[in-house]
Amino acid sequence: MSSFIVEGGHRLCGEISPKGAKNEALEVICATLLTEEKVTISNLPRILDVTNLINLLAEMGVKVNYLDESTCEFQADDIDIEYIRTPEYRKKAASLRGSVMILGPLVARFGHAVLPKPGGDKIGRRRLDTHFYGLQKLGAAFEYVTEEGLYRISAPDGLKGDYMLLDEASITGTANIVMAAVLAKGTTTVYNAACEPYIQQLCKMLCRMGAKIDGIGSNLLTVHGAERIGGANHRLLPDMIEVGSFIGMAAMTGSDLLLKNVGYGDLGLMPEIFERIGVHLEVEGDDIRIDQKEIYEIENFIDGSTLTIADAPWPGLSPDLISIFLVVCTQAKGSVLIHQKMFESRLFFVDKLLDMGARIILCDPHRAVVIGSGHFNSLRATDMVSPDIRAGIAMLIAAMGAKGTSRIQNIGQIDRGYENIDSRLNRLGAKIIRIDD
Repeated sequence: MSSFIVEGGHRLCGEISPKGAKNEALEVICATLLTEEKVTISNLPRILDVTNLINLLAEMGVKVNYLDESTCEFQADDIDIEYIRTPEYRKKAASLRGSVMILGPLVARFGHAVLPKPGGDKIGRRRLDTHFYGLQKLGAAFEYVTEEGLYRISAPDGLKGDYMLLDEASITGTANIVMAAVLAKGTTTVYNAACEPYIQQLCKMLCRMGAKIDGIGSNLLTVHGAERIGGANHRLLPDMIEVGSFIGMAAMTGSDLLLKNVGYGDLGLMPEIFERIGVHLEVEGDDIRIDQKEIYEIENFIDGSTLTIADAPWPGLSPDLISIFLVVCTQAKGSVLIHQKMFESRLFFVDKLLDMGARIILCDPHRAVVIGSGHFNSLRATDMVSPDIRAGIAMLIAAMGAKGTSRIQNIGQIDRGYENIDSRLNRLGAKIIRIDD
């Protein structure tokens, strides 16, 4: 189990650019299965989750050609559909959360798909109901094989468009349904669809491939089915979670940092919420500068009540940012209620922050009250184990702002979502040593 040895208390200085968005990458890579023609995707992050998904598609017969470090060409013109019945496929797909999004493309194009229970972060229950509901509304039959622990979806007569009202605005569920609908007969209407920038980007790419989708950017999508779609070129947005992570690191270490090419128009509420906890951001075109500041102060609501930071479907705050805001608030001046609505296990890492001297009241699995010290009570170093990507980066942020040297184990979880994070931060002045056990 690899580890980071982090020497805290070092300020960062310089500039850094976020890599391409991980969540968008997983969606658009799966979309390459919809066509026989070449699809070129640029600004791809070289992270474990993306690399593993690309390798899975390559095993299925997708031709994968890296044009450079962050640009990859895909061509799914000779798919071995029988591969999905093999133990090797089941093992690889089960270890990767993003594998669930191959269902829609495979069912739409080949009439059937198989999926073991997908893996990924251990952050609580992640229902697949929305995925299956949508595919069933399009005419697919669904079966769970208990003894094999896998799902079988089939549509031998093809998919047919329909109206559906989703029970939740699932990002991956919406992606799966839209990808299936582009090759379905007739028109599909999806209400309560997710409308995150990742979904908007997927829809725009599908339109360049020849699909017709109305309502992009809203929660009501209308997909007009086509017999086939072609190739396209697509560039990923900057990863907003990386942007939030770097802002959090700058705030925790009192650093003067310039973030380049952040895709400011697609950051949603994140900049405003950082401002509300006292982190001042200077926007310079598509760049953000975080001013060096010794103390940042959390605002109250207008009526004097305690500020609440909660996740919500877009354009609300991404749940992936909640862990970052929580750890940053430990060193701000004031109090805040952190409400992680979506996942019941994402606040479990709070115990380690308590060990570091943070003042946090964990109310229940979803809510925590953070009593910020304003840097008057600095965090102290400790040993930690990363349970998932976002808790892992929050632990790294805490360690960078703490007094002493911390050890973070299981950093493979961080590597799943952040490309070469240690070397990139070390170039800015951090002191992080990677130990491969």
